[in-house]
Amino acid sequence: MIKRILTAALMAALLPLAALAASASLNIDRIDPPNWYTGLKHSSLQLMVYGKDIKTADVSTDYSGARIDSIVRLDGSNNYLLIYLDLKDAKPGTMQLTFKRGKKQVQYPYMLCEREMPGSERRGFTNADVLYMLMPDRFANGNTANDQIAGMRPYKCDRSEPSLRHGGDIAGIRSHLDYFNTLGVTALWFTPLLENDSPDHAGRVSTYHGYATTDYYRVDPRFGSNDDYRHLTDEAHAHGLKIVMDMIFNHCGFEHPWVSDIPSSDWFNLDGWLKQRADKTGSDPRGTDFLQTSYKLTPVLDPYASEIDLKETVQGWFVTTMPDLNQNNPHVMDYLIQNSIWWIETIGIDGIRMDTYPYAYAKPMARWMKTLDEEYPNFNVVGETWVEQPAYTAAWQKDSPNNKDNSYLKTVMDFSFHEKVDSARTEVTDGWWRGYNRLYNSLAFDYLYPNPSSVMAFVENHDTDRYLRDTRDARPLKQALALLLTIKRIPQLYYGTEILMNGTKARTDGDVRRDFPGGFPGDERNCFTQAGRTREEQDMFQWMSRMLHWRQGNEAIIGGRQVQFIPRDGVYVIARQGGGRTVMTIVNGTDETRELDKARYAEVIGTHTTARDIPTQGYYLLSESITLPPRGTLVLELQ
Repeated sequence: MIKRILTAALMAALLPLAALAASASLNIDRIDPPNWYTGLKHSSLQLMVYGKDIKTADVSTDYSGARIDSIVRLDGSNNYLLIYLDLKDAKPGTMQLTFKRGKKQVQYPYMLCEREMPGSERRGFTNADVLYMLMPDRFANGNTANDQIAGMRPYKCDRSEPSLRHGGDIAGIRSHLDYFNTLGVTALWFTPLLENDSPDHAGRVSTYHGYATTDYYRVDPRFGSNDDYRHLTDEAHAHGLKIVMDMIFNHCGFEHPWVSDIPSSDWFNLDGWLKQRADKTGSDPRGTDFLQTSYKLTPVLDPYASEIDLKETVQGWFVTTMPDLNQNNPHVMDYLIQNSIWWIETIGIDGIRMDTYPYAYAKPMARWMKTLDEEYPNFNVVGETWVEQPAYTAAWQKDSPNNKDNSYLKTVMDFSFHEKVDSARTEVTDGWWRGYNRLYNSLAFDYLYPNPSSVMAFVENHDTDRYLRDTRDARPLKQALALLLTIKRIPQLYYGTEILMNGTKARTDGDVRRDFPGGFPGDERNCFTQAGRTREEQDMFQWMSRMLHWRQGNEAIIGGRQVQFIPRDGVYVIARQGGGRTVMTIVNGTDETRELDKARYAEVIGTHTTARDIPTQGYYLLSESITLPPRGTLVLELQ
């Protein structure tokens, strides 16, 4: 009995010592970024160190050319430590970081890599390119072994459910690079490839789309690995294709480690409601103080905006499963800026598409853009600016005189073009406002853009209805695409448009994000091949392919003068002239036959006598009448 009491007393005395020893242990779980590059113009490096109670550790290094400028101990969790280094004189090699706390010491080898090329040699996408946007999960499944990954939060791969994962991956994209060459596009934009380790919700909803990042430095293993991404980029470059990476700085995924273990009190916007949630394990908890964004972007530039409207737009969360990051915290922004540089250097991407651009704070985002522009002067970034007024969109473009703060954002998305051609799909072009008059009036505001040729236009994308809705009528689609591919814009296509894929968001987002036929095991048809397409699908594919190949290197389209004519009698004409070539895009925006009034267009026709219609290869004598069938389209190169 006495022995038991003594043993219990001894154990009680040892427990505090054991706890003290545990607290004194020193472990580094990870460091972001996982490696870095020397020779950058911006020589400062932020290291975010993750580890139990790492906040109290001291850090040193004796690596030649590297100097620790500061150590930041955030006011939130004890499990993060920020180290700022100056690498101005550092050379490639392994830098040893020494972490100390009391008598504990840990050495951490950190790799500094040599850059493949100077930043000025990296070339981004331009209006000479045509971007092909696709969703990796819905395009092609090239490796069924990664459909189900052990250790990830519960999910299913089920193609019968439109909002669950379907199994598309990097291997599937790599296997179809020749297809993109045959079609004639020159750049590929994927929706995000980064890890989205979130569980399925109610067994029917997942983050297959990729916009809920849980690791900024890791490709989602259901798509492949970081190495797979690099191999894809290298092979795409060998095929003459550029790669554009989709990024999200406005928010992260709910399962990101930052959410359950918040680094600082101001890491997120309006995160107080998180403390109210009853279930800390779920990915969609709600607190009474939760504020969702209004999704209205106008307050960001509205000179009369109320404080509450601006707060709802910029600080409100996109959805409860996507915590809103605070870019006004300089440490958050340093992390995000470095992340974009890391992917450029590590994977060799040729551009970035930034999601939900105006939802984030404008000044920190401008700092990011200015940093990239200084480091990579020939690189390009396009920001999603979803307002259908040209004046709003133009104010976001770099060097706009209509924005008191320069955004340094070279390319913006033309939602006005999308809205106007979508209206013309069913409207009859009248003598005043309707139909293609809407597009004419929108393009008339191009004087607001510092660089109209660096504006990205599109007919449809993953967030809109398919242009065709539930129809298969290619006539209005060809009109919209003919204009898209010939006006002063960077064109962006959406996967499957070339084979008349349709769908509406009224059913579900998944309806406009269907699987590409032939990309998945067991598909009845393979639309990657001519044999697998129907006659109408092949007609659409051939029409687009001819347009796309003709557009490549075409100086009239890339750098030529643009002239548009007010729609007359339902006919809308835009001409391009340059490099000794003249092109007329002609659309009949009515449901009746029209004759082209050639005398009206004499200033661009000049002395030309014949014309070739690019998509059909048909020839026309300009001395004879040219008939336009209902909703007909011509893309004439004058000869």
